[in-house]
Amino acid sequence: MRVLCILLPCQIRSHREQPSRRMADLPPVFIPTRELLTIYPGFVSLYETRHLEFDETWRDTCLLLGAPALKVKREAVIADLIAPLEKQLGGRVVLDSNGRFYLKPFNAGNLEMPLVAEGWRKLSMLVRLIATGSLPERGCLFWDEPEANLNPQLIHEIAKAILGICQAGVQVILATHSLFLLREFEVLLKCEFDTACHRYFALDRGDDGVVVSRSNDIEDVEPLLLLEEDLRQSDRYVECFMPGAEAG
Repeated sequence: MRVLCILLPCQIRSHREQPSRRMADLPPVFIPTRELLTIYPGFVSLYETRHLEFDETWRDTCLLLGAPALKVKREAVIADLIAPLEKQLGGRVVLDSNGRFYLKPFNAGNLEMPLVAEGWRKLSMLVRLIATGSLPERGCLFWDEPEANLNPQLIHEIAKAILGICQAGVQVILATHSLFLLREFEVLLKCEFDTACHRYFALDRGDDGVVVSRSNDIEDVEPLLLLEEDLRQSDRYVECFMPGAEAG
């Protein structure tokens, strides 16, 4: 079962405030499960001249990744979004003149992206989209499984970045199998980002097709298999390593 989470910036509720920023008038961004920085060199030109079995959204996202970096001083909203992510990476994401992406550590030379861990490459892709101004200028972000290949600490930072993007005026629609990520959203929405609107959708297969459950509270989504399986695993762990604990 997969859970969809939709995050809506409250300032977009009324089109009167920002008539030129209506989401329907702005192109979306799609971030796939796989990172794209390592396949970026030559991918767009190859896609446009050959028949490739890749989704067209990969090509669109690669075009955004290759957008020239902003020359002007970073806007405050962009700087605030990127700073904690670059701190986790320990450096900045750069596009070299040879058409390849590198992670440039703060105190060392460039690291080629294929040498960087998969989770960091995914984080680097988000940093690049924010740094070039590509993401904050879009109406909607679609992200498939943001938690893939990330450790819990990075998932926490990704969750904060996603809500920060939402707060900057971008609607976010993501699909996840991670209970950890959903719990991070619940904590952050309660304590730091209480102005963002959100809604959860659980999709499951039924005898007559797809069954959809929806709620503003993750606990009211039924059935929430992510939580049920987590509890079952806890029961198995207790039974295996702490026999008799339940009886006591």
